[in-house]
Amino acid sequence: MSLRRKLEALQRGGNPIRVGLVGAGQMGRGFIAQVAGIPGMEVTACADVDPERAIAAFREAGQEPVEGLNGDPGKPAVTGDGVELARSESVDVVVEATGIPEVGARVAYEAIQNRKHAVMLNAEADVTVGAILGRLAQSAGVIYTGSAGDEPGAIMDLYDFATSLGFEVVVAGKGKNNPLDVYATPESVAEEAESKRMNPHMLASFVDGTKTMVEMAAVANATGFVPDIPGMHGPEETDPNRLGDVFSLKEEGGLLSRYRVVDYVRGVAPGVFVIVRSPEGPVRETMRYVGRGEGPNHVLYRPYHLTSLETPLSVAHAVIYGEPTIVSRPEPAAEVVAVAKRDIQAGEKLGGIGGLDYYGQIYPVREAAGMLPAGLAAGARTTRPVSRGQAIPRAGIELAEDSFVVSLRRLQDATLTENR
Repeated sequence: MSLRRKLEALQRGGNPIRVGLVGAGQMGRGFIAQVAGIPGMEVTACADVDPERAIAAFREAGQEPVEGLNGDPGKPAVTGDGVELARSESVDVVVEATGIPEVGARVAYEAIQNRKHAVMLNAEADVTVGAILGRLAQSAGVIYTGSAGDEPGAIMDLYDFATSLGFEVVVAGKGKNNPLDVYATPESVAEEAESKRMNPHMLASFVDGTKTMVEMAAVANATGFVPDIPGMHGPEETDPNRLGDVFSLKEEGGLLSRYRVVDYVRGVAPGVFVIVRSPEGPVRETMRYVGRGEGPNHVLYRPYHLTSLETPLSVAHAVIYGEPTIVSRPEPAAEVVAVAKRDIQAGEKLGGIGGLDYYGQIYPVREAAGMLPAGLAAGARTTRPVSRGQAIPRAGIELAEDSFVVSLRRLQDATLTENR
């Protein structure tokens, strides 16, 4: 039976999947509107620090919400407290869409502890503590997953397709559709953010490259791949059919020193891709016949991803099939570290991702030892100066001791140490 038919059966049985959403920004608004047209699923509650945004999102979808989780059971509820929502008996699945590591870690943890599936539109939290959250979810008998439609989930869909067919995947990647400026700030992108109805901090994290680094770290952690170099290559290319040549080994005329890597490209956007290799013979001949290139490298390219509009697929797969879209392996392969956007003096308190202080850069996890993970930087205080362009050393900061994501990361690190 198709997924659509299973959802229709839930609708007919009066047992729809009840979703709680945390974060009513651009992604959250789209999610609420999309779910309104899907049978067998409903957003029963939404939490946002500004409850008026959640109210407006429901009204845009033709629904009239009530404030407070104990209101009218026939209407969606709005609250300002994401943790309260994650504990609520009125939801079966929690979708986290804030993009803030501290919030995402706390909400996902509470959802799991309360035996609810957790779907993350928060790759920033996932690359920081996704390994331990995945382990906790497995122990609790629920699903912890990244989201379909987000680029890591879309890449993983291609990866699963290719590997299920027996192909060797050698590169996984995405297009970056913003010009790269690692020193972008909320102020420098404010006008564009307003025109796109985006949070300027979120847009700054796109432009400064942090979001791309985070997304590809999520893919790395799910596949075991690594960046070929810190920050990846990120070449310019407008023809997706050429990516197999661009992302080949140096001795084959390409950029790479090794295969099984993650990377991105500027110019082929907003799609995602994987590069597979074929042996000489019928498989390569068929790939050539179907227009996938001469080989041995062939590109499988998807020219779109629908962001939060696809998130309902991850919700349905978690509940109906008990399957994640994308989840970290027990040992992460990559880390996104904080690199100073400006000269930072000793004693300064760092802001969040997409702010004035740092951008993210991906490293293989072993090479990142001693550097500050970007997901732990918010609220940390420097104990020594850091020069612009320098990776912030972990030994040169004091982490925010009241931070939940910091505590959860310590548990993750301790667990990994015990298992080695």
